[in-house]
Amino acid sequence: MFGREKLPVKTPQQIRLMRRAGVVVGECLELLAGSARAGMTTGALDSLAEEFIRAQGGIPSFLGYHGFPGTLCVSVNDEVVHGIPGSRVLADGDLVSIDCGAIVEGWHGDAAITVVVGGDAAARPEDLQLTAATRRALWAGIAALRPGIGIYELGGVIEDSVMASGHADGRDYGILDGYTGHGIGTEMHMEPTVYNERVRPTGPVVRTGATVAIEPMLTLGTYESHELADEWTVVTEDGSRAAHWEHTVAVTDGGLWVLTAPDGGAADLAAAGAAYAPLD
Repeated sequence: MFGREKLPVKTPQQIRLMRRAGVVVGECLELLAGSARAGMTTGALDSLAEEFIRAQGGIPSFLGYHGFPGTLCVSVNDEVVHGIPGSRVLADGDLVSIDCGAIVEGWHGDAAITVVVGGDAAARPEDLQLTAATRRALWAGIAALRPGIGIYELGGVIEDSVMASGHADGRDYGILDGYTGHGIGTEMHMEPTVYNERVRPTGPVVRTGATVAIEPMLTLGTYESHELADEWTVVTEDGSRAAHWEHTVAVTDGGLWVLTAPDGGAADLAAAGAAYAPLD
């Protein structure tokens, strides 16, 4: 199951190139978060993203990837990941996960956010709790990333964060089974696997220069899912709603640089008690 995965490292210059792709992704997601509104189609969000990425000199990572037809994955309500953008019209209160990737000069950035159409006022309380719990789990995993740790150990940190959120919220959040984070660099998906739950092996040892995409996916119900007939869209088995948050992160000499966060992760890393160490 676990094999002998590797966790290659990047040079400082390569990480700086990845940061360029990461900024494109992070700024694109900020644009989309501010643009998603009732009456808009998921396809319109996709067009907006492609236009933005190309205007910044980037190439959409997802478009054409194993035949995927969109620039974004847009997953609504019980759709967890890999939703194909198209004619679906968004409504106030929809819980929308937006996953975005871009390539700049051959290097990839990959990140995801979850938003509520219409904002907090239109949201169900449980949906706000779910997306907050997912985001907390993401930053817990990021903050634990450091040289010397086994990369699989992040799964236990993420799971513990999810359990703590569930206890505080009075809910049993599901951690989507079979879907994980990953290494990233000159390809979008590379070794190693970055788990979202505790596993026994510790995995490859993290070294300075490592770059990974960390991406917890939680549900309000089951951890089980299935793929729709389009062979892409993943939905929860019980119809419960889901949330997805992701960042691409680099381990630097002094700490961490969140490559897909427009601020490099400075604020959230400080809140988590982790060192912010950009190379610029």
